[in-house]
Amino acid sequence: MATPRLGAWLLAASTALVLLGASIAPFLTPAYVRLEQDRVGVRDLTGFGPEQLDAVTGALLADLVLWRGDFDVAVDGTPVLNERERAHMRDVRGVFTGFWLLVVVGLVALIVGFARTRGTQARFASWRAVSGGARALAFALAIGGALAVLAFEAAFEVFHRLFFSSGSYVFDPRTDRLVQLFPQQFWSETAIAVGAVALGVAILTAWQAGRQAAGWRTKPVFSTSKART
Repeated sequence: MATPRLGAWLLAASTALVLLGASIAPFLTPAYVRLEQDRVGVRDLTGFGPEQLDAVTGALLADLVLWRGDFDVAVDGTPVLNERERAHMRDVRGVFTGFWLLVVVGLVALIVGFARTRGTQARFASWRAVSGGARALAFALAIGGALAVLAFEAAFEVFHRLFFSSGSYVFDPRTDRLVQLFPQQFWSETAIAVGAVALGVAILTAWQAGRQAAGWRTKPVFSTSKART
């Protein structure tokens, strides 16, 4: 029995979410963030030494990803972020949490979907749905990547308007630590890197899932009825 249309859409959407989440995760590590901060000259912008920057970055990432604190890291007794910056980071954490919950739901849907799939045609349809989800993600990333390269500032603004209240994400790079720690060049280069990794993962997944679908499609379907002699 073939996978129902709704089930196929669910598998495709879950595939796209899981692939995107898996591609983003490495860029949330302190190692990557510090490497990119060094590339864009964050030490010069903030005046922090290497150990201070490591401590600040690690604390902010832990608060963002692991909910360890309230973005109240301090250097020499002085909070790094002001209350307005901390409020924005709480909003960012809320968006991140929602996204990761969707990724987990997608992963569960994939596991359950394949666990409940029985029969040659159902397996073919499931792998075809996975391939379709990966191809759709690759297409969206290609379009989004082109827009980001050609007009990153506009794309960045649209993203923030979609997920955050107006004005809550506007900071002064001369005085606000948040945009000194994570300047626009940091985000533009990170967005390109994430897009490139996700695009590669999506293309590879689409290819491999397509091969699996083709394999199941060519497998013979055995009848359970007894053959006549």
